[in-house]
Amino acid sequence: MRIYEELFIVRPDASEEEIDLLIDQTKQVITGGGGTVEKADKWGIRRLAYRVGKRDEGFYVLLQFTCAPDVIKEIERRFRVTDLVLKFLSVRIDEKLKKIEKRKKQRDKRAKRRPAPSGASSGSGSPGRPVTPVAEQMMADAAAAENAGKEK
Repeated sequence: MRIYEELFIVRPDASEEEIDLLIDQTKQVITGGGGTVEKADKWGIRRLAYRVGKRDEGFYVLLQFTCAPDVIKEIERRFRVTDLVLKFLSVRIDEKLKKIEKRKKQRDKRAKRRPAPSGASSGSGSPGRPVTPVAEQMMADAAAAENAGKEK
């Protein structure tokens, strides 16, 4: 089973009942194929980037689900023949989730290898000298240079 996201755009003049019916039919196809629906978001009517079928707006719907690849083909086939759907996009996201998880594990490993910063000696200096903040050190250097200039 793979994890997918399906984003589809429905005609803006479609009623709420028609949109809910389309979402329910899509969920039935997914569950009928042995999949599960994790998330179903209705984004509402938004402006399209370009005109599609003489329309400037569309009702966006996002579904996130787990299913077999043949179920995706059936969903896309149904969206193609449905007049209600203007555009659709199917994306397999399980590969992205694996990459993100792998990066997170690598980051955690590096964080464990790095020594923990201690609050008292968090500056650059020799172990025997007390550490002064950078601004105070710069002011002390400027005062010492000024005093050296007055002595000459």
